[in-house]
This record gives sequence, C-alpha cells and structure tokens, in this order.
Amino acid sequence: MTSADDALTYSTRPQSLMLSFLGLHVLGRDTAVYSGSIIDVFGRIDVSEEAVRSTLSRMAHRGLLTRHRRGRRVYFGLTEHAGRVLQDGERRIWDTGAVNRDWDGTWTLVAFSLPDTRRSDRHDLRSKLIWAGFGLLQNGLWIAPGHKDLTAIVDELGLGDNVTVFTAQQAKPTESADLVRKAFDIDAIAERYRAFLARWDTSDPLPATPDDLARQLVLHTDWLQLVRQDPHLPAEHLDADWPAIRAEKLFRELAHHYHATTAELAEGALDQIRPEA
Repeated sequence: MTSADDALTYSTRPQSLMLSFLGLHVLGRDTAVYSGSIIDVFGRIDVSEEAVRSTLSRMAHRGLLTRHRRGRRVYFGLTEHAGRVLQDGERRIWDTGAVNRDWDGTWTLVAFSLPDTRRSDRHDLRSKLIWAGFGLLQNGLWIAPGHKDLTAIVDELGLGDNVTVFTAQQAKPTESADLVRKAFDIDAIAERYRAFLARWDTSDPLPATPDDLARQLVLHTDWLQLVRQDPHLPAEHLDADWPAIRAEKLFRELAHHYHATTAELAEGALDQIRPEA
C-alpha cells in the first residue's frame, strides 16, 4: 500500500493517470485494452475500480476513447482526437522539455477586455492562457516567452473580437529578467520541481509501490503535470541551479530505466486486442 499522502495524490487525478497510461501503452499501437486490465494496473496505486470505470466512461463520452466488445469484455482504444492530445503531451515531454535554452528574445502578448456579463468566458480564457504558459504582467495584459499560436483557444471561446495577440521584444528601460519575475511565480515553479526531486531522486523511489509498471505510470503523470504547468521560461533569466535542469535529467534516466523493466510486466498485465476496422 502507498502512504496516505501518495494515495490522496493518485486518487485526486485519475484522468491524468489515465492519459499517461494511454500514452505509455496504447498510443502508436493499433490496440485496445481490456477495462479489467486497466483496473488492475490502477489498483496497484490505490485508484479504485469505481474511479477507473468512471474515468473511462467520461473519456468515452467526450470522444477520447472508443469501446470494443469481445463477449462480456469491454476494451478501450483511442480516437484520433485522443491520439493528437497524447502526441502533444509526448512532444512536451521529449521535444520541448522543461528547460528553455533556445529563446530568441521574443514575447507573445495577449490583451483582452470582457464585461462582467461574460465573467465565465473571462475565467475560461485566463485558465487556458495559464495552461498555455502565459503569466499576468499587469491588468489585462498577459505574456509568454516565444511565439504562441492562440488561434485555437480564441476560436474555441468565440472571443475573436475581444482579444488582441501580438509579438514583441522588450526595450530599455524594461529588462526581460524583470518581466520574468513580474509575470511568473518563480518560487512556486521551482518548488514543484523540488517536490518532484524529493519523491524521485532516491535509491528506491516509491518503495511501497508494488512494481515498476506502477512506478512508471506515476513518474510519467508527475512529470507531464510539471511540464504542462511550466511556462518554459528562458534559462538565461533563471538561476544557474534551476531545479528543472536536474529534475529533467532524472526523469529521462528513470523513464528509460522503467521502459526497459516494464515490457514483460505490461505484456503479462494487459489484455489487448486489435480493434476491427
């Protein structure tokens, strides 16, 4: 059994865990996995059967999963939309990474103004901007390093007439380092990476977890949540001992290790079929 803190962490984010599971074991394979197999794997990290079934049902309803019946068994595969979502996560993990060493000095700026009657739209836009790596510089003005394409976000919310997006570079007396510290909570970002290191930078990570198949699932979920929350700030404006550097190196080492140790475990644990066209 995991500790109470770990169990709480896992049980509060079953969809995040599910996305990691699908990315590890279904993405890029023409396969569907038996729901009972998924329940078994998630049970190893104290996620209940009810939570797994509820998550699978919601994701199928949202068009992320397809159902396939074989007798009394139900198997779940990916839709094209889910494949794109998971591929985006893979790019963020392996290509974009946690450390921005290639910043060209450009910022994307977003300004908007919405009346109180559209408070819900305003909340949704702010949430999506944060998820996309933006920080609030001053009232109504958000910034993110690099070039960001916000077309999909603006179109989805129907805010084309309310949002202005442009790219720019800072000019004296403004310094990019000051923009980083004004718009982003550097301490909070660093603390999240330190928490990751505290959990994983040991000789025996998650010792109460039964096997590497379970540890692999938690590792990838932890890391993807980290990098998705990271605004990918320019390394040149962060401390030389920025914890994301060590955390990313550790993640890659562990990810490759678990990839090697879990192949046989996954083969034995997962009942999979090839969906009919």
